[in-house]
Amino acid sequence: MIVASLGNIFTELPEDQRADAVNSMVYEANARLRDPIYGCTGAICYLQNQISELQAELAKAQAEILNMQCQNASLSEVISKQTLATQNGQENSNFLVDDGNLGVSWGSFWA
Repeated sequence: MIVASLGNIFTELPEDQRADAVNSMVYEANARLRDPIYGCTGAICYLQNQISELQAELAKAQAEILNMQCQNASLSEVISKQTLATQNGQENSNFLVDDGNLGVSWGSFWA
């Protein structure tokens, strides 16, 4: 009975779609073997949850990148101001930029 019904369904489909229909039915049958209750629906729900988790992880990574870019911009601004002040002869001995000690205040260490 089921086979006859499937035969009728396949004959009603355009010939170029029949192979896809058979593959879909085989996939659903295999999914039902793995998960008799939900079949393909269980796999789809699992994948949707995985997508949601990955989207949240991506959003977190993008926020971290934005935060790092803002920190980099702030650091660049401080370095530029210090460089400009040094070029104008307004050196500040408590704020050293040279020797790779970017933005380190040494005044409290010498007091």
